[in-house]
Amino acid sequence: MNEQVRNPADAASNAKLLDRLGEVAVRVGLGLKPGQELVVTAPLEAVALVRRVTEHAYKAGASLVTTIFSDEESALMRFRNARDESFDTAASWLYEGMAAAYRNGAARLAIVGEDPSLLAKEDPEKVSRANRARSKAYMPALNMIAGFDINWTIVSAATPAWAKTVFPDDPEDVAVAKLWQAIFSASRVDTPDPIAAWEAHNANLRARTRLLNGKNYAALHFRGPGTDLRVGLADGHEWNGGATRAKNGVVCNANIPTEEVFTTPHRDRVDGHVTSTKPLSYNGTLIQDIQVRFEAGRIVESKARTGEAVLNKVLDTDEGARHLGEVALVPNSSPISRSGLLFFNTLFDENASSHIALGQAYSKCIQGGGTMSEEELAARGSNKSLIHIDWMIGSERIDVDGVTQDGRAEPLMRGGEWVTP
Repeated sequence: MNEQVRNPADAASNAKLLDRLGEVAVRVGLGLKPGQELVVTAPLEAVALVRRVTEHAYKAGASLVTTIFSDEESALMRFRNARDESFDTAASWLYEGMAAAYRNGAARLAIVGEDPSLLAKEDPEKVSRANRARSKAYMPALNMIAGFDINWTIVSAATPAWAKTVFPDDPEDVAVAKLWQAIFSASRVDTPDPIAAWEAHNANLRARTRLLNGKNYAALHFRGPGTDLRVGLADGHEWNGGATRAKNGVVCNANIPTEEVFTTPHRDRVDGHVTSTKPLSYNGTLIQDIQVRFEAGRIVESKARTGEAVLNKVLDTDEGARHLGEVALVPNSSPISRSGLLFFNTLFDENASSHIALGQAYSKCIQGGGTMSEEELAARGSNKSLIHIDWMIGSERIDVDGVTQDGRAEPLMRGGEWVTP
């Protein structure tokens, strides 16, 4: 561990890096345009970053920035005190308003930093019902996000509960400072010119997607300890990674940080078994050592060392929850992986490892998908669901082959690294 992490930078330096993160979120993550509204969601503890984002958004010409804060303690109060029937209720009026904002051209920024184990001791049935109600209410907005109708991004803020999960042996203030430094590094804001660094990184990701799109593989084959999985790819699939152009014409980076190239699997052409290589933190529950088996695209067996009850409830959300909506490739030598940290946060851990996602597919990962109907997307193999949950299946022990249209296997990754530079 380097000296900067052992002795976190002084307040002035951290303030500068926080300001840079706000600028990267607006300029790189969102590509915010003059006249656009911005809708932000964030935990209360992220107010300092929210203020930097808000300042840079207005400097970029935002017409209005609206932030919706959440509080984890209040969430716990609900699970411990609310009437049973309330867990089938969601704030539909709020999500309808968010969807209306996106239809009217607003951009979307999510700042995340949740406690990975917030709901670990709560009733899995209540957790599942609350998540399902929220997913149903949020679906109109989620469809516009998943379809890249709008420019959107996700960034992270170091919060005490999350920091203590990542650095359990440190005092809270030290843990928070270390996590901030890790976020700054992974988000490339500790470089001399973060905007230029992101331009170069996006160029590298574009080169990788061009190579994969040129190959037009029929499937990917993952092999390693506990894993022998063939992921058939959707007909007319398209690889994406890094910066992407939303349907409104704005170029955005949907995740800050990001190291992945990703595409859409065929919902009915996934077979074999796979074991997770990192824990999945899902809405306050830590799900570890996931093992599932697919037949004809559908998960038919599942188990986990912790959080199994929540995992099974997730898989029963709807028919699409047992099918895949995304497959992504990430080299084991990615900066997040090299940090040696387990973040217990999907935004970071998915960018340290190749991964798959249960549920909703991205229409952008189908050639011409942005103009297709749901029926046309489904005919290509695209999956539909109330959920989209990424979990990690890659490591230095996992090999990946690309399977050509005529059935030949070509090495893509060996030991978690790209075969072709």
